[in-house]
Amino acid sequence: MSRIEIIQGDITRQAVDAIVNAANCSLLGGGGVDGAIHRAAGPELLAECRTLHGCETGKAKITKGYRLPARYVIHTPGPIWRGGTHGEPELLASCYRSCLELAAENGCKTVDFPSISTGVYAFPLNRAAPIAIRTIGAFLEAHPEIERVRMVCFDYRTKAVYEAALGEWMKK
Repeated sequence: MSRIEIIQGDITRQAVDAIVNAANCSLLGGGGVDGAIHRAAGPELLAECRTLHGCETGKAKITKGYRLPARYVIHTPGPIWRGGTHGEPELLASCYRSCLELAAENGCKTVDFPSISTGVYAFPLNRAAPIAIRTIGAFLEAHPEIERVRMVCFDYRTKAVYEAALGEWMKK
């Protein structure tokens, strides 16, 4: 049985060890998933994020979850799509890897991800999903301590694309 699951839902309502925030480099909140997580977590999240002094694209930083049902929030700025020739695929894979490394270091057994960079950063969903699934799958093969990773998709279309990517990856 796969340790990767795909669901449709609201990432701010998931009772897991860690949720991932598709953040901007400032880590100080924004739109989309980032804004929703900051609103749900409360002002304490913003106060802790101010102490982190931002984060580079493809890297990750961890905070407490505050008012969220998740124990931690792992923040990662994804790449902005500029045609795919500026290292975007590698940076996106690095986002997923960096988050999972922090999750493992902090004893997380369950981690939920949004679809990083596929909103306002315009990374094509059909390219992003296979990168995410491949990267998560490879990490889980080497790290049995993480029991389950879920992609929490905002809408049906996104869920369908991730399900297809997971199906392709599982054939290999």
